[in-house]
Amino acid sequence: MSISAFDHPFLSGLLGDEETARYFSAEADIRAMLRFEAALAKAEAKHGIIAGDDAERIANVCASFEPEIVSLKSATATDGVVVPDLVLQLRAAVGGQAAQHVHFGATSQDVIDTSLMLRLKGVNLLFAARLSAIVTALHTLDRQFGTNRMMGRTRMQAAIPIAVSDRLRSWRDPLIEYGGRLAREIYPVQFGGAAGTLDKLGMKAEAVRSTLSQELGLSDKLQWQSQRGKIADIAGLFSLITSSLGKMGLDIALLAQAGDELKLAGGGRSSAMPHKRNPVAAEVLVSLARFNAVQVSGIHQSMVHEQERSGAAWTLEWLLLPQMAIACGSALRLAQRLIEDIDVFGATTR
Repeated sequence: MSISAFDHPFLSGLLGDEETARYFSAEADIRAMLRFEAALAKAEAKHGIIAGDDAERIANVCASFEPEIVSLKSATATDGVVVPDLVLQLRAAVGGQAAQHVHFGATSQDVIDTSLMLRLKGVNLLFAARLSAIVTALHTLDRQFGTNRMMGRTRMQAAIPIAVSDRLRSWRDPLIEYGGRLAREIYPVQFGGAAGTLDKLGMKAEAVRSTLSQELGLSDKLQWQSQRGKIADIAGLFSLITSSLGKMGLDIALLAQAGDELKLAGGGRSSAMPHKRNPVAAEVLVSLARFNAVQVSGIHQSMVHEQERSGAAWTLEWLLLPQMAIACGSALRLAQRLIEDIDVFGATTR
């Protein structure tokens, strides 16, 4: 049983996206958190804060460590975050003197936020590839049908004739822009310690953070634990992508309505009218666009962090951002399929 349509036993066939969802699984999160702990130990050893042998022991254990999930769940219910129990289990697995150097100088938010950045980097690479495929498919449509004519419509009324290329450009150009934004996106490490000051590392704090970011392939940035603009930017881009795909879906649904300007192969069946083929993918693109438009307002609410750390605002992010990412991934998946289903577009100019 599920309360989310994105992983529902059958609704997920319509709305889910398994490839995106994997980045938000407990397994992916734990593996990314352990990457942080291993990289932190290596960075601190490089700058003489802990012994090299201890760092090697920590990294080796992190590479294969499998925490007890039932214990993590129970502890999170009390602690509000998973990290205290994860670190406790990890220290027990590391053992010996090295155990005391696990997580040294870090705090729970460093681990959780850095895990998120590592996983969002993978998500956005996936989305960039899908955007590129959609743009390529739209170029293919343009070569096939671009010179055909269709009626341009303003405010839902016939205006003047336009070329199919004109309509395709309105779908394609925003997607090209979003692909460029994804390519330029940076993913900062989060490392601030208890209150953002890295007090336990003293004069070596900046050097350790820089080395940590290099170890993880993230950008080096001063702690941002209460400054959530980066999260809002990424969420906003998810919403922009789904909104533009929703515009395309709505256009296609309207064009397919009469069947004289655009025809789709396949489509959804009706239980009452066997002759119908409903533009399901186009409709779902509209739904996903509206879903993310609603969620992004919640992300802006989660930017309101009190003082040096907020439990409430942070938890709100956990509720919203994964669903926004999966909605965006699903929209990209459906959009590519929908474009490939277009059989006829516009009236020939011959």
